[in-house]
Amino acid sequence: MLTIDAQVHAYERDHPERPWAAVLAGPPEVTGDDMVAAMDAVGVDGAVLVSVYTMYQYDASYALDVYAKHPGRFALVKPVDPADPAVFETIADWAKTDGAVAIRIMMAYRDSVSADDSSIGDVLKTAAKNNLPVNLLCWGVTEEAAKLVANHPDTQIVIDHLALKQPFEPPAPDEPFAELPKLMNFAQYPNVAVKITGACTLSKEPYPYGDIWGPLSRIFDAFGFDRCLWGTDWTRATNLLNYQQGVDPFRDTDRISESDKTALMGETLARIYDWRPGKS
Repeated sequence: MLTIDAQVHAYERDHPERPWAAVLAGPPEVTGDDMVAAMDAVGVDGAVLVSVYTMYQYDASYALDVYAKHPGRFALVKPVDPADPAVFETIADWAKTDGAVAIRIMMAYRDSVSADDSSIGDVLKTAAKNNLPVNLLCWGVTEEAAKLVANHPDTQIVIDHLALKQPFEPPAPDEPFAELPKLMNFAQYPNVAVKITGACTLSKEPYPYGDIWGPLSRIFDAFGFDRCLWGTDWTRATNLLNYQQGVDPFRDTDRISESDKTALMGETLARIYDWRPGKS
């Protein structure tokens, strides 16, 4: 089974040549080599390496360094700033970059988000012109994000992390899936896919996290497995589970068919991002 993790992060220790903007929950360092070793240990073929916004903001230089060392194992996603006057040139340049498969908009971190926000709309339009999907981190502003998406049917949208705010350490929220109906609103738009990333961190049960399957089944029914991408959100999840515990509950489950599992664990991602491990 092709197994591709839809979101992982890698970063080096804070140092003056590449200083951190802030601190993300997790180890003091998880290098590209560390990430490859973790993937190899559990049989994950490749991963989408999302440049860490918390540490590096809009600077994807470390992710590019990791890709240069492991070009067959990672595809790359870079956050972009819709308020940056040079954002359109940034997107065009990123589209020409080896390994780049998408951009990311951190809607959840913006001070003000509106469906009339022309800057975000222009980024969605520019991404489509450059054949780049857009990852939307939109928990907390999901309804506004849905209005934006409705206005851009030609842009491939990938919703980050079930559109749910997820914990950085135990325990899981009292009602971790309370906002799930807002994610379901996206299902009406055929250009929208959803990352099933970090789902295990929302469980209130120990491994293998059996209580997540009811809510996830609702997502699978609404979107179909051809619009769902499995992933771990490693390393954000390190305080709640180890890497294998983010992989095996999905790969080993008997709650979905083998064909649906094949789509969820890698084939859907390969199609949406037009990337497979070993392909530059």
